[in-house]
Amino acid sequence: MFGLAFAMAPPSGGAAGSAGPLAQFQGMIPLILMFAIFYFLLIRPQQKKAKEHRVLLDALKKGDQVVTAGGMHGKVTNLDDQVVTLEIAPGVNVKINKGYIATVKKD
Repeated sequence: MFGLAFAMAPPSGGAAGSAGPLAQFQGMIPLILMFAIFYFLLIRPQQKKAKEHRVLLDALKKGDQVVTAGGMHGKVTNLDDQVVTLEIAPGVNVKINKGYIATVKKD
């Protein structure tokens, strides 16, 4: 923040135009810190969660009790590469995309 105030100030003489490599690197430090914070607080946890979801979908099998992203509960009766057939009531089957399975219930 303090460096930003100096960046906005008009040059005060001939020495301002001769900024060395160290001064340029010091201007990059806040950007590097912001990227590191975003990586560890946002990007990395999101990648971990996506990996866990892929593992969950790969382990899906017939007979599993699942909950969809929309909140529908059902039992897996058929699996394809991208489509899952759920039995949500006796004799009522619904096809949904595999990616919309949110959790597998432990019953």
